Amino acid sequence: MIEVLVVDDDPRVARVNAAYVGKVPGFHVAGVAHCAAGALRQLAARPDLDLVLLDQCLPDATGLSVVRDMRRRGHRADVIMVTASRDVATVRASLRHGVLHYLVKPFAFAGLRARLEAYARLRSALDDGGEAGQDRVDRIFGALSAPAAPVLPREHAATTAERVHRALREAEGTLSAREVADRTGISRQTAQRCLKLLERTGRARLTLRYGDAGRPEHRYAWAARA
Repeated sequence: MIEVLVVDDDPRVARVNAAYVGKVPGFHVAGVAHCAAGALRQLAARPDLDLVLLDQCLPDATGLSVVRDMRRRGHRADVIMVTASRDVATVRASLRHGVLHYLVKPFAFAGLRARLEAYARLRSALDDGGEAGQDRVDRIFGALSAPAAPVLPREHAATTAERVHRALREAEGTLSAREVADRTGISRQTAQRCLKLLERTGRARLTLRYGDAGRPEHRYAWAARA
């Protein structure tokens, strides 16, 4: 099992991310922390940790400072940033500190799952040891390639997409995929695929509504409202 430490200052988000990790075969949540000091304590207590899902905005330090302290103290766990920080300077600094992936909040389960599965492929490619020719080197470096952007299936005629656009534009607040489906007369699955594409291309904004328990509800709004 790949042992994972989830670090996020918001306990609700941390619970959701931990639940997501637990749904991916081969991964186990070994701990959860809500601050930099707590993350470093758990890393010191658990030298077997393989991966840290790390928020950048923590109450006592930045996520990148945690990465620097990890390396200074000899912790070898890999890091995937899971953060709302979108500035390029933070992304560039993450690359320089050896962060393997950078996942921007909010995101759906599929986004985290794709990166965890890519990380598992990377570990598998590296575990054999020995020497690596160029073909194997290319496979290793390609293991973390970002998943392809979603595309609308063939049944998404322009009129269907326009109905989804209109539903978002005319809504007074955010809408779920089910609500979009009800307003447009299309299936929830079709609405969900169209909404994901709109969010990926910047034409819709995704937010998460947290309840008392369970996974958060995905809510969408037309990006022009931002």
